[in-house]
Amino acid sequence: MDDLLRLDREHVWHPYTSFPPAVPVHAVARAEGVRLTLTDGRELVDGMSSWWAAIHGYRHARLDQAIRAQLDDMAHVMFGGLTHEPAVRLAVRLTELTGLDRVFLADSGSVAVEVAIKMAVQATGRTRLFTVRGGYHGDTFACMSVCDPVNGMHHLFTGALAQHVFAPPPPLGYEAVPDQDYLDEVAGLLARHAHELAAIIVEPVVQGAGGMRFYHPGYLRKFRELADEHGLLLIADEIATGFGRTGEMFGCDHAGVRPDIMCVGKALTGGYLTLAATLCTAEVAERIGVLMHGPTYMGNPLATAVAGASLELLAERPWREEVKAIEAALVDGLAAAEPYAEDVRVLGAIGVIEAHEPVDVQRIQDVVMEHGVWLRPFGKLIYTMPPYACGPEELAMVTEAMVAAARTLRTP
Repeated sequence: MDDLLRLDREHVWHPYTSFPPAVPVHAVARAEGVRLTLTDGRELVDGMSSWWAAIHGYRHARLDQAIRAQLDDMAHVMFGGLTHEPAVRLAVRLTELTGLDRVFLADSGSVAVEVAIKMAVQATGRTRLFTVRGGYHGDTFACMSVCDPVNGMHHLFTGALAQHVFAPPPPLGYEAVPDQDYLDEVAGLLARHAHELAAIIVEPVVQGAGGMRFYHPGYLRKFRELADEHGLLLIADEIATGFGRTGEMFGCDHAGVRPDIMCVGKALTGGYLTLAATLCTAEVAERIGVLMHGPTYMGNPLATAVAGASLELLAERPWREEVKAIEAALVDGLAAAEPYAEDVRVLGAIGVIEAHEPVDVQRIQDVVMEHGVWLRPFGKLIYTMPPYACGPEELAMVTEAMVAAARTLRTP
């Protein structure tokens, strides 16, 4: 395995790193349940759900079987002019879950957002978008243009990106009373630009990779009201928040609103294969006509088959109770980190320790791995989004590891 890691260092460029990476890369030999086994024999509880996707854990018999069974029929067929049962059944299930009538199957979350932006532009004839700072919507160019332009990870590309309209981030705190001054500021800013805007795009209730910020559902309701008032579309980026992660099936459910366009991904296939979807109302689809997008692997049978099985499994398992149990364990377990942190916050199956300054990623990873846990900190954050299959023992390991990492932080 030393040879494998040497070859990795010589040839493989990993995400969000320089080449070669400044932080060590660890080789995985096997993943099963909620645990990763490294090639050196160490076993780690995966507190990241493979970047928030593997909600059922690894090597789930139902999901494994769905892929094996589909492989006996076909691995792929073009979606232009052809269709197949796994894709159709998945689309129907998504419409049932979301209340949105039309489904465009995409390759990844970033592509789903690109498609959503295309939908908004084609449906309205306008090209600018309204969003909030602190957001993250993906790594491709249209997606980067609606990520936080100052503090986000894509600020290096500012001069090459389309210029959109940004409001301040929603005030922090899921349970905090909405700030009327903020609502008035957003309303005024949007009114000044409404004539040139196609849509409002936001992450419902949780701003994910932009900082793991939780905000009151009242702000999302206001975005819906403003979109209606000015004849704009509302795009909900549910790629991180969809399929139960926040305690509701979708982030929009916290506010009781339905967007005009919704993006889903990540947990859609249970972490097995890359797949996403962009959904919209029938009214939006009629305004668009021919949507100018068509990925080569759109509607891949293996991916749609396992996605269908994952959604069936989610419907059958008591995911609400599981997420509530995770939330309770995170609240209890992370409380000990408060003296060392700027903030500790939990919502659903998301637990966050925010440091006073950017963390040393390698040092934090060394600490949590010593405690038998895999996490991927970034910026000022040590956070977890564990699989729903995590039990009390695994959750205790995760929170103990996070608290141990927090104790290494410098405090003012």
